[in-house]
Amino acid sequence: MPRRRSRLGVLSLAAVLAAGCAAARSETRSGDDAARPDSIEIRRSLAGMAHGAWESTYTPLPSSPTLIRGATIMTAAGEELTGSDILLVDGRIASIGPGLEAPAGATVVDGAGRYVTPGIIDTHSHLGVYPSPSVSAHSEGNEATDPTTAEVWAVHSVWPHDPGFTRALAGGVTALQILPGSANLIGGRGVTLKLVPGRTAQEMMFPDAPMGLKMACGENPKRVYQSRGPSTRMGNWSGYRAAFIAAENYREKWDDWVDDGGDMPDRDLANETLAEVLRGNILVQNHCYRSDDMVNMINVAKEFDFKIRSFHHAVEAYKVRDYLARDSIGASVWVDWWGFKMEAWDMVPQNLGLLEQAGAVAILHTDDAMGIQILNQDAARAMHLARAAGIDVSRDRALRWITANPAWALGIHDRVGTLEVGKNADVVVWSGDPFSVYSHADLVYIDGARIYDRSRRAHQPVTDFEVGILPARGPEGGVR
Repeated sequence: MPRRRSRLGVLSLAAVLAAGCAAARSETRSGDDAARPDSIEIRRSLAGMAHGAWESTYTPLPSSPTLIRGATIMTAAGEELTGSDILLVDGRIASIGPGLEAPAGATVVDGAGRYVTPGIIDTHSHLGVYPSPSVSAHSEGNEATDPTTAEVWAVHSVWPHDPGFTRALAGGVTALQILPGSANLIGGRGVTLKLVPGRTAQEMMFPDAPMGLKMACGENPKRVYQSRGPSTRMGNWSGYRAAFIAAENYREKWDDWVDDGGDMPDRDLANETLAEVLRGNILVQNHCYRSDDMVNMINVAKEFDFKIRSFHHAVEAYKVRDYLARDSIGASVWVDWWGFKMEAWDMVPQNLGLLEQAGAVAILHTDDAMGIQILNQDAARAMHLARAAGIDVSRDRALRWITANPAWALGIHDRVGTLEVGKNADVVVWSGDPFSVYSHADLVYIDGARIYDRSRRAHQPVTDFEVGILPARGPEGGVR
């Protein structure tokens, strides 16, 4: 059956989620349409968000105007401004430049000797689904019961009281994508969180951020399913294609119903997710080490007319950097984590630099509860390794590896990732140059609210799990 695009495909997920079902239901209908939902309700149902279920309930914490004065501002938008100021008002960046005036009642932060950057963003984390302490009861990341489990959502496994969240915050991380593990060909939906304290994962969800689809190439699915398939790469690719053939048919049934009416099709959670991928509303995040696997996956995406947003781990991305640049596919990679299995063997520490040089979207990620705390240091190492090999990488471009580029990969680059007027005030104040191992995140702001303050324990969140375990602490850091 030939594919055809429904008019729903052009509706943005952000616009749909911003509209309320109650308002949609109030629209006037006549004739046959009176018995059917309108397009907004249909889109919400297709996205798995009917009646407001599973949407973000995040509310920014209270904030007051804040002026950070006399710092070095690393914008990740092309400029590094020395002796400059940045003003945060109503959760957004209000102004950047020298000699700014503090509004009435503003908090003024002395930025002398300090550096200011956008909040760091990690595209690949399993915090919350493989939380600390690492015990079997906490192993929530892999639904390793079938090679394709597009029906599962990582957000339903996230434990918001993982102490790893607060450790990442102390490293300057303000947002991250939580993904299912890599046991399956299709592991399920990922979710983007803000690193704020929350009782539920929904209270941490980045509002209106597109969901991701975790897919995995290569050795992991082969190993996990070797006794029942897929046990070869041939089996991997046939599994992807079979899943998307079913999703195409499912999407067409729903699109036909939207256009022509009749009996509403039955919902299918797995196909619901993959149909949203085909519509472009869920972003594919693809665990893939080898260059030949990446090209094969690009061919699958072309066959079914969807986009891959980023390959993850991608130790051989440098071999196909021209393919990635051509198709605007990101590569989320490490600096020098390699050699732990065959498909991770052929790595070069200049991977990020070569991707940058080719014009690909180069991203530094972690997949690690410890590594997420030092993303700034890893970006510095990757920058210097590239320069040592003769690849010219500026400080601004290296900073973009952990800010603007991951924001793009997660579909939130219109709001975070760079320091620009009007963007969300997700900002880190560093004690010194963030590319130095001697620098710390002194202050972390999310939507203009001071979430972390290294000098004041009252502004260092403690998860509920740690209450009663850690010593009671006074507001200035003393144990009491």
